[in-house]
Amino acid sequence: MSNTSALELAKRLIACPSITPATGRVFDEMEAMLEPLGFEVSRFIAGDRPEDEGLGGAVENLFAIRKGPEGSRHFAFAGHLDVVPPGEGWGTDPFVPEVKGDLLHGRGAVDMKGSIASFVSALHNLPSDLGTISLIITGDEEGPARFGTVALMDLMAERGITPDLCLVGEPTSVNRLGDMMKIGRRGSVNMWITVNGTQGHVAYPHLADNPITKLGKILSEIDAVQLDEGTDWFQPSNIEFTDIHVGNPAHNVIPAKAEGRLSIRFNDQHSGDSLSVLVREIVERHGGELNPIISGEPFLTPPGELSGLIADAITEVTGVEPELSTTGGTSDARFLSKIVPVVEFGLCNATMHKLDEAVAVEDLEQLSKIYALVVERALG
Repeated sequence: MSNTSALELAKRLIACPSITPATGRVFDEMEAMLEPLGFEVSRFIAGDRPEDEGLGGAVENLFAIRKGPEGSRHFAFAGHLDVVPPGEGWGTDPFVPEVKGDLLHGRGAVDMKGSIASFVSALHNLPSDLGTISLIITGDEEGPARFGTVALMDLMAERGITPDLCLVGEPTSVNRLGDMMKIGRRGSVNMWITVNGTQGHVAYPHLADNPITKLGKILSEIDAVQLDEGTDWFQPSNIEFTDIHVGNPAHNVIPAKAEGRLSIRFNDQHSGDSLSVLVREIVERHGGELNPIISGEPFLTPPGELSGLIADAITEVTGVEPELSTTGGTSDARFLSKIVPVVEFGLCNATMHKLDEAVAVEDLEQLSKIYALVVERALG
């Protein structure tokens, strides 16, 4: 393999530990890959104030751009260099890339240093004057994502830079490379419910006010809500209770407070605000308080030019016809979709976030070919 192959570039990135939030060495490596290709590379730290520490700062971000001829189109690739903690029990060192048989092992091999490496490798096979190409690379996707892609978008806005099309290299394939890409994602909102009561002896309930009873009524009423039946592109929105906490150590005491938490994944029939209003009305009617935090709004890039380019390239390289999907969790595409049509496509996601994360070497090389075709046709 040449030192510009997707495999060799992936090894270089995996060898740089970059548990979220990522800074430093992995970005040095990324910059060293791009500058010889004629990219102007900008790096900066966001969320570096003392008050930002609990929110995921400090985070390093990288924006690289290679401008094409005047008036040419602009194609952007977005991704993240941060990874989740490896955990205990790996068969190899998670930050020492190792090829075993047909697989490259290492934290980030799939999510998503492998796809970043595949894109950079693809650039070596494209004319330098094809059009404008940029890379939007953050160190804060696996964490709170407060100081990552959003900060990069602010930088782009300051410079008057808006891509025409954007591909996010998240691992979207399921059983084999190319069988699925994402043209949208559901939104996400988490809600904390607090119900205050009056502590007292269980034998004298008239002298107390049991918050657990009120919380039970709140949860029961919320559970009965059917948000929707889904749409042509989205599955039904769902409400899931994720925690109930009282913390009462005594069997004969009515507690003073009860708390609950829920998470809603919702399609484009709703917004984080509209769902917060709906749940708050139920909670407050029963004497509780609600604190919602919206992680992201839903987005949909209707089938069109970008999804068609990607689907055609996938089929040409792999023979697979991809499914257009909106399933799964959130990604940074939820931010980028506000300024540019965006589609997600990348490696098989079977081992992401797991012990012994690994990617097929052949998939890396095929993905690089797919990315090269997509960029060439988007800009050509």
